[in-house]
Amino acid sequence: MPTNKTARGGAKSTFFNALTQSAVPAENFPFCTIDPSEAHVYVPDERFDWLCEVAKPSKVSPAHLTVMDIAGLVKGAAEGQGLGNAFLSHIRAVDAIFHMVRAFDSDDITHVEGDIDPVRDMSIIHNELRLKDEEFLERKKNELDKKGAGRGANRDLKEEYDMVVKIYEHVASGKEVRFGDWSGKEVDYLNTLQLLTAKPVVYLCNVNQADYIRKKNKYLMKIKQWVDEREAESPIKPAIIPICVDMEMAATALGSPEEKEEFFKSRGTTSIMPRIITTGYKALNLIYYFTQGDVEVRAWTIRKGTKAPQAAGVIHSDLERGFIMAEVMSFADLKEEGSEAACKAAGKYKSKGKDYVVEDGDVIFFKFNVTAQKKK
Repeated sequence: MPTNKTARGGAKSTFFNALTQSAVPAENFPFCTIDPSEAHVYVPDERFDWLCEVAKPSKVSPAHLTVMDIAGLVKGAAEGQGLGNAFLSHIRAVDAIFHMVRAFDSDDITHVEGDIDPVRDMSIIHNELRLKDEEFLERKKNELDKKGAGRGANRDLKEEYDMVVKIYEHVASGKEVRFGDWSGKEVDYLNTLQLLTAKPVVYLCNVNQADYIRKKNKYLMKIKQWVDEREAESPIKPAIIPICVDMEMAATALGSPEEKEEFFKSRGTTSIMPRIITTGYKALNLIYYFTQGDVEVRAWTIRKGTKAPQAAGVIHSDLERGFIMAEVMSFADLKEEGSEAACKAAGKYKSKGKDYVVEDGDVIFFKFNVTAQKKK
């Protein structure tokens, strides 16, 4: 999940450092970071903390996001300006985008466009992503043309060609893939293309300390209006989250969680990092279930809507192959009753079959049986 910015003040990399406890260079000049940096960020969850407190395991494995710090884009990036081709290829490899935009004035921090206009900056970024998708799809269409796909001699190629043409015409008309009306088969095909404008977005608006504390900023309403207008056709509106990167970095430098909490408390506010992490996780349509024991408490990441056998397969393929049943407690029931035994006594420990759709926060024990394959 990359973090993108249009302001060249090093805020994007500073945010990455605060989020991941890293030390990526963050300076006041364009393209301070060229090669992407990568780190894991644990997803904060009070449910997981409670399970660990009760089980007291020797090992804990919370859910996490893999976050990449990718340099920001400039106008003309789709044509290679400002190392745009390299940065766009990095973005293609991720599943969702943290789009950071500058929403504060400062004479001490340069901006590649010369002045501060978040809406203009966001428009530039999205247009560059769309132009790169358009270029990719046109090349794909031409490759299929050379194979004679448009003439229909090969049924499978003709079907692919028709889908590419439809997607290309949609993007070339100025629209993003996320706003298209696609069939199930087209969605499956789109998932193989990793198009830039198909990726979910979370907008991070970097404000100064005074605006963050008073929860007011002259740019935020304009940003919201712009997002609402362009996302009118989207079934899920992207989140817009104000953040003060300077405050987050200052708090992170203090060290302990208690000192960080006191830093924000003394200013009458709280860190926004936990919300950013959980919002990014949800943007990917991810949930997780728990396994609990004195050896390990672990959160297992799955796609929302995953059925029990496939959820078991995340642990090991044998569990999916030999799936018998899932023994399930909801976290809420477990916490209310206090223990697995109490859940069983209350009738809240349930056996589920292969059609069960796993819910976020389920605590699960899988039963399986894999018959050894006969030797040849």
